[in-house]
Amino acid sequence: MTETESSPVIFHADLDAFFASVEQSDRPELRGKPVIVGARPGRRGVVSACSYEARAFGVRSALPISQAVRLCPQGVFLPVRMERYIEVSNRIMRVLEQAAPEFCQISIDEAFMDFSGTARLLGEPGEIASLLKRRIRDDFGLTISVGIAPNRYLAKMASQFRKPDGLFRVRPGEEEAFLDGLLPADLWGVGKKTAARLAELNLTTVASIRTLSAGMLSTLFGKAGGSFLHHAVRGIDPGIFTAETKSRSLSSETTFESDRRDAAGLKKVLLRLAHEVMFRLLYEGLRAKTVVLKIRLENFETVQAQETRRHWVLSAEELYAAAVALLEKKWNWKTPIRLLGLGLSNVTAGKTHTQGELFEEQDGRKQKLEAAVLKIRRKYDKVNLTKARLLEQEKEDPSGSREARKPGKEGEKRRGH
Repeated sequence: MTETESSPVIFHADLDAFFASVEQSDRPELRGKPVIVGARPGRRGVVSACSYEARAFGVRSALPISQAVRLCPQGVFLPVRMERYIEVSNRIMRVLEQAAPEFCQISIDEAFMDFSGTARLLGEPGEIASLLKRRIRDDFGLTISVGIAPNRYLAKMASQFRKPDGLFRVRPGEEEAFLDGLLPADLWGVGKKTAARLAELNLTTVASIRTLSAGMLSTLFGKAGGSFLHHAVRGIDPGIFTAETKSRSLSSETTFESDRRDAAGLKKVLLRLAHEVMFRLLYEGLRAKTVVLKIRLENFETVQAQETRRHWVLSAEELYAAAVALLEKKWNWKTPIRLLGLGLSNVTAGKTHTQGELFEEQDGRKQKLEAAVLKIRRKYDKVNLTKARLLEQEKEDPSGSREARKPGKEGEKRRGH
């Protein structure tokens, strides 16, 4: 494939070490220091995010906090301030959305932008990316890495290629050459188990995987896993990042570093996702009735379920309860899960106001409380208000508050168009 004016030009913008970078921006005295966000030392839990200074000591997302303390005893350990991160994210994403003809935010710190066919009007892709990077640095004091490619999957990996503060472009016709410079474990979506199986089969390079037919890969890795690998090693988007529907949606998702099947822990993840989605819904003055749950199993099979309620979703607790019900309906409680996502679809503008319905009273009070928290957070920039239930979650098991994705990244999914 050669580059033409009609060739797709997809950006993947990825804020570097986002949680830790926000902490360093809010507290300049922490710049240059190893910042570790997550559970408190001495408590159960894991690292949610860490600065690049901490990563130099071997600290990474999803690492047990006890190990992080041993590796980096001089680290600055901070609790997760999710509301603050969402607030900063919303401001940055608004800048990116206004710059792009098509925009889809997939996590709290990541977004795809489609600049196809805009070179004459907006300038060359590299120039656009440089301008966006400069604006994020000047306006927010944060760095962002940008990958440019003919599809979302390659753009995602291109943004990781020169982190932090990176900019890299994969042009049409360069897909396989770019991939051949990576290890199989560097392919986004290839987890530890798949990487180990590839090594057992002596498939140690991306090019070697490409020599196998789709049928052979399906025999070795199952239908979903084989199809994924067949497309990924050729630079064809395997569908990890599917396009959003035309209707607006709000969603968050977490990809786990290790596949999980602990029901209690997964429910805690859903609780956090529910609060994040509801916070953004209130922040943007939106409303929705359809709850959407997304599950990706260890074999890459993706299961989606949704429920449309008769009334607007009024609170995070209501969203959480609906999510748990969908999880219980769609998951067998045995097959390990590699990704869990929760969202609201068919989102429209307007407050979630109802006309005196009986069910409104309890959830309405909860929404008012959440709205009050949002109001205080927006008025007093440094104030950190978090529900006690979520604080307890962070103390016990904040693994859901941070995903650990290839190659060692952080983020949550959000709105798409």
